[in-house]
Amino acid sequence: MNTLGIQLSLSFLWAFLVALFAVPSIIYIAHLKNMLDTPNVRTVHESLTPRLGGVAIFAGFMSALTIFADLDNGIQQLLAGCIVLFFVGLKDDLVTISVTKKFVGQLLATGIVMIMADVRLTSFQGILGVHELPVGISYAFTFVVIVGITNAINLIDGLDGLAGSIVIIIASTFGYYFVRYGGPNYSNYVFVSVCLIGGIIGFLRYNFHRASIFMGDTGSLVCGFIVSVLTIQFVEMGLKVGQPFGSSAPSVAAGILFVPLFDTLRVFILRMLAGRSPFSPDKNHFHHRILAMGFQQIGTVLLLGALNIIVSVCVINFAEVGNTLLIGGLIGFSVLLSVFLGVYRSRSATEQQRVAS
Repeated sequence: MNTLGIQLSLSFLWAFLVALFAVPSIIYIAHLKNMLDTPNVRTVHESLTPRLGGVAIFAGFMSALTIFADLDNGIQQLLAGCIVLFFVGLKDDLVTISVTKKFVGQLLATGIVMIMADVRLTSFQGILGVHELPVGISYAFTFVVIVGITNAINLIDGLDGLAGSIVIIIASTFGYYFVRYGGPNYSNYVFVSVCLIGGIIGFLRYNFHRASIFMGDTGSLVCGFIVSVLTIQFVEMGLKVGQPFGSSAPSVAAGILFVPLFDTLRVFILRMLAGRSPFSPDKNHFHHRILAMGFQQIGTVLLLGALNIIVSVCVINFAEVGNTLLIGGLIGFSVLLSVFLGVYRSRSATEQQRVAS
């Protein structure tokens, strides 16, 4: 094993062990101070449960990355943004804050990595015939991407182990291509992926059904933010000569993020069609619909994880067809999946009315 492999192994082990041993103490303190999440009509869990699992993930990720990785190529700014979102999420987990305050925190974190580290999308790589983006549009589009992905990960955190499992799949995929094709310029983002995975796996020991602790906004916002930066770096890597996906990198990235993106876009569209705010909570998420079909929580998590892997494999293997066909395929599959979920929900409602009558 070469030096890089040893460092990556140590960083993973460090993040894993820190998170693994931090969680029991967090659970104890949360119960002692009554810092617990109360079940309501929108939640699936039925008992008082701590929501501070993100503290353990953050501790493992942050400590491992600062010890084993070089804090250059935007890593220092990434950590600064994570710290901002950590405290935003922590306050929300403890006392609940408004959507506006969350957005301000995301705006600040995004500004740090965009402006100070110049982490941004610089090209559409031929999508709609557009290549290099003007600087202003580049910043605006990057902001939408970072905030969108951050909130997409935050929104799928509705079942035991779901958000953590999906983030592991996404970070593992990006990390593999960074280490295989990224070269020295992307080596630090390999450490970001590995440290994130280690911290989440340590946390998942206590988060799979029946969970004794939840990730909470503390974890989901930080994880979503990290995933968004990894996504941008992956897409930008496609502009380099000799990369496996070339100009298809944007559509491949969308496929790798399929489950959180599909779920977020679907619920936002349904809420707006119903005349409600896209941020108004409900039980119409992808995982809610799968549960309604009779699946248990573990089965639902495994099904959605498998779906994300299958879509990722498909877009990776068909990357040569180009962005237009790949994006068209993803949209077509999303529409079919949405129709299926809608039809099944209608049938379930009809059957419940028959039973009631």
